[in-house]
Amino acid sequence: MPRRNLAWLLGVVSLTLLGAAVLYSAPTREKDKDYEMVRLMVDTLHEVRERYVTPVDEEREKKLVSDMIKGGLERLDPHSTYIDPEEYKQFTKTSKGKFGGIGVHVGADPQTRGQLTVISPMPGTPAYKAGVLAGDVVLKIDGKATEQMRLGEAVDMIQGDPGQTITLTVRHEGAAEPIELTMAREEIHVPSVLGDLRRADDPARWDYMIDKTNKIGYIRITNFGETTTAEVRVAVEQLEKEGVRGLVIDLRNNPGGLLQSAVEICDLFLEKGAIVSTRGRNHEEKTWEAKPEGTLLLPADKHPMAVLVNKFSASASEIVSACLQDHQRVTVVGERSYGKGSVQNIIMMEHGASALKLTTASYWRPSGKNIHRFPDRKDFEASHIDPDEWGVKPDEGFEVLMKDTERYEYLVYRSDRDIVRDGKKEEKKEPVKGEKDKKPPFVDRVLEKALERVKGQMEKAAAAMPSERTYLR
Repeated sequence: MPRRNLAWLLGVVSLTLLGAAVLYSAPTREKDKDYEMVRLMVDTLHEVRERYVTPVDEEREKKLVSDMIKGGLERLDPHSTYIDPEEYKQFTKTSKGKFGGIGVHVGADPQTRGQLTVISPMPGTPAYKAGVLAGDVVLKIDGKATEQMRLGEAVDMIQGDPGQTITLTVRHEGAAEPIELTMAREEIHVPSVLGDLRRADDPARWDYMIDKTNKIGYIRITNFGETTTAEVRVAVEQLEKEGVRGLVIDLRNNPGGLLQSAVEICDLFLEKGAIVSTRGRNHEEKTWEAKPEGTLLLPADKHPMAVLVNKFSASASEIVSACLQDHQRVTVVGERSYGKGSVQNIIMMEHGASALKLTTASYWRPSGKNIHRFPDRKDFEASHIDPDEWGVKPDEGFEVLMKDTERYEYLVYRSDRDIVRDGKKEEKKEPVKGEKDKKPPFVDRVLEKALERVKGQMEKAAAAMPSERTYLR
């Protein structure tokens, strides 16, 4: 094997955490074992390079090594993985909540034969100002056709340094000819805290008061990033100015995010008490406590809250819902959550170009109960954990089970309400005489039950103080 190739292979293998420092500092037996593991991977790559049926270039070799590491880590548990350089770029953008781009949500629309399609522009962004509309088919990006382009490649081309110009060739819905739209990229902030509907006077802002008669607010947290706590505070403080008396926090389909963000959001609604604990084999047990400073929606008994979860609410969203439930600050409504209560540390690799996401500990509720759903009963027995103690269950009487069809209808309904349209009102067509009744509009049963619960608690609070009694409608 050429010396240059061997040196490269050994460099890549360092991603397996078997660095030179480990080899030289470990006892002789451990060094020998580690060396054999490194040698096995190097030999495997050599055989692939020399004997595989078709030539394997350097890019494919790197991908092979990446897949080897990913596959091995994912055998440990579903949440440990290797984040390669390309994936790491997107990972950091997601957690930071900002990136350079034009402000569009894009996807491959099956109704347009998988063509790159704009799901929605973000109000106030370069794309929105340039006239990009929901439903636009993106035919070219800077003159390059998108027909055979992977979605990830398209996203990489659309994103870039602020100030750089980009030209999209798009075809509006119903238009015969495409048009070219040129715009300059800007730093795009992706909000993680949304409402139910956008404000009619400013689509860039959300209306967080879902029930204006009874003064009940609604915030939807899509993930827990670096800016989420500040966004929640701004939204709730705005609601307080509008006289909010109850609040619904929607964590459905929230996959989680940063532990610190989850802790801070719990602290916004608690004056004292434990928030969450972490425990691990080589991880010192740590407990986060709420502080009285900066608590919102006080007094708590006059501002009832509900949290919505479903089977896709995981990790940080389970920390928030479990904590607030254990302190009886909220009523949890919906379905049992996912049960992802493990802690992943991000370990930088390749001088910061890639990373390992490695499970190092587990989360525990303030009540001392487990959040994580272990793969099988043996894991429970080894940890002396009740196999039924995992995730976050709705409060008694507030479970709302959904079939897959209803869950899909909810996703379509929710996506449709989030889309920013061009402002033109669609003409209402008169129903054809004798036409069969159309499907009734979707009703969000989980949200309706939560609003009913919050309203009922507000009525009880008002009845307990006759001098301030308010009749709710």
